[in-house]
Amino acid sequence: MDRQPAARLPMIQDIAPHRYQVAYAPCPPQESSRCFLFRGREILEREVDGQLTLPTWGELGAAPGESRWLFRIDETDYYLCTEGGKDPLPLGYAWYNLREHRAKKSRLLRFAESTAYHLSLWYQDNQFCGRCGGETQPDDRERMLRCPHCGNLIYPKIAPAVIVAVTDGDRILMTRYQGRVYKGYALIAGFTEIGETAEDTVRREVMEEVGLQIKSIRYYGSQPWGVDSNLLLGFFAQLDGTGEIHMDRQELSQAGWYRREEIDLAPDGYSLTNHMIQAFREGTW
Repeated sequence: MDRQPAARLPMIQDIAPHRYQVAYAPCPPQESSRCFLFRGREILEREVDGQLTLPTWGELGAAPGESRWLFRIDETDYYLCTEGGKDPLPLGYAWYNLREHRAKKSRLLRFAESTAYHLSLWYQDNQFCGRCGGETQPDDRERMLRCPHCGNLIYPKIAPAVIVAVTDGDRILMTRYQGRVYKGYALIAGFTEIGETAEDTVRREVMEEVGLQIKSIRYYGSQPWGVDSNLLLGFFAQLDGTGEIHMDRQELSQAGWYRREEIDLAPDGYSLTNHMIQAFREGTW
């Protein structure tokens, strides 16, 4: 099997030479501006030469109902739109599941749609103030919603979560989730709770899910994961004591130790979990 060094593998946010501009700088749309329309977990896209693409503002014409400026990548502005009342949709466009058809999407599109979906949920969930119930309004200087009635300021929700690669010499602990759509290999993962550090979350999640003690916690890297409004923090940790697994069957369907040569997971150039497994497999961590 040909092995690519893990250090060279990209993740969803690695869109160079393109540049995501984090500054909030709303502006009127141009004909070439790109538009996101979501319907639940589906997104409006069109397949061209085997690759999916977003509609432009010019293609939608009078179709959008409301629209919001989201962000800029290079010189292209991206907008969140509603369908409005126009039917049919632009020729050739259809609804695609947000989590599927990964091979038909450039990394730029995958990052952009994940980030846009994150923002769309935030706008959807905060149309009204959680403090007084008043209708919120977008701020014109920051990416923020403001309540004009009580002054409450609402910023995008970002939920920190950890990904943990537990190792024991040349073995790594890999798992499979219980009751989730994704059935592939995973690592121990979980959300940081109120009052916890990320390192405390690592210890707690490993103990809760597989009943193991760990030591030598080392930070690996992070990844924005907009589909679930997360910021993922990756850590490696060493087994401390016995490696006997006591699996939480409500969270996991499988958990086991795998030696480097037993790992047959292909690089996906997408997720932090895969990146970490490949790093261990190649011996760089």
